[in-house]
Amino acid sequence: QLVESGGGMVQPGGSLRLSCKASGFAFSSTDMSWVRRVPGKGPEWVSRIKAGGATTYTAESVKGRFTIYRDNAKNTLYLQMDSLKPEDTALYYCTSEALGMSGRGTQVTVSS
Repeated sequence: QLVESGGGMVQPGGSLRLSCKASGFAFSSTDMSWVRRVPGKGPEWVSRIKAGGATTYTAESVKGRFTIYRDNAKNTLYLQMDSLKPEDTALYYCTSEALGMSGRGTQVTVSS
């Protein structure tokens, strides 16, 4: 199971930290990703982190503003989002492509 939290409404330029609590599988052995979805559009991959946490990949649209990291001891994935823009408004969810698992997501709204 994957359960996201930490979303909310923030002004442009603000920050949020999303969390994804994992259970029921070997989290520390699983690569994880964050994906976002805007109504009427397809999902957009945001960032991926390898199981050990040392290697990450980030979409160009958020590079330099978003940071993915994980705490395997706590079975938790994070997404630190800084310098947020209105176009970052979306439903953010964590996923394991290998396991075919996704959470329900947490809504992020960036608006003045």
